[in-house]
Amino acid sequence: ASDLGDGRIAAMDEAGVDLAVLSLAAPGVEQLDPDEAVRLARDCNDQLDAAVQRYPDRLAGFATLPTSAPDQAAEELERAVRQLGFPGALINGHSRGRYLDDPFFDPVLNRAAALRVPIYLHPTIPPAAVIESSYAGFAPEVTFALATVGWGWHINTATHVLRMIVGGVFDRYPDLQIIIGHMGEATSFMLPRFDATLKPELTRLQHPISTYLRRNFTYTFANFNDIATYANLVAQVGVERVAFSADYPFGSMTNARAFFDGLPLSRDDRARISHRNAERLLGL
Repeated sequence: ASDLGDGRIAAMDEAGVDLAVLSLAAPGVEQLDPDEAVRLARDCNDQLDAAVQRYPDRLAGFATLPTSAPDQAAEELERAVRQLGFPGALINGHSRGRYLDDPFFDPVLNRAAALRVPIYLHPTIPPAAVIESSYAGFAPEVTFALATVGWGWHINTATHVLRMIVGGVFDRYPDLQIIIGHMGEATSFMLPRFDATLKPELTRLQHPISTYLRRNFTYTFANFNDIATYANLVAQVGVERVAFSADYPFGSMTNARAFFDGLPLSRDDRARISHRNAERLLGL
């Protein structure tokens, strides 16, 4: 717990960040057997809570959930929110090739919606079959980069988002809120195409794809410090759906802050992105 807190606080102080939300990033517990996932998730949440308690004015936490055991995951989310005071949870992508549109995960999504807390959908390594079919055939280090940081992490997360929408998750749980990083994982660039090709007449959804992307999702920077990507995201989903993040320790907080400070924003929009949108979403 000491390591979780101290290094983060020093980086925050250097970048002028008042509060950070900590979470367990990939690979997480999503690929584990249910019993082991339940045990480790609870332990991770208790350790994170200890770090937050050391710096209650500077840190908050997203719960780790044992998604391979959905009923227990729902109960752990309830414990993390009601007892530990966490403002949401983070799920690292698929669970052994299963995506959150699968009714198998409904206990978790139902509980998140009932608790009115968001789920951060974080990238993870694509399923082995996807890596073999789409990314293999190169030097191992090239295949790994292509399947993860260079492309696969982001496109697989965007596909996960689309599966949730097309699978009717947000028709079943219209108040459910999901957070994704990396300036939207390329979804904003494709948003007009989604509406043109995945129409409600085809999908049998209550709304066009864009409605869900603008109503049920919030998008963070997460080390995608590129002004053109940012401009496209805001043009498609609106500034009220965008929130600052640094993706630390994978990205530099100082660089993220410098990028944000350089954006040509009005005073109100700067306040929305830097803290108001996150405060509203997370109840902070």
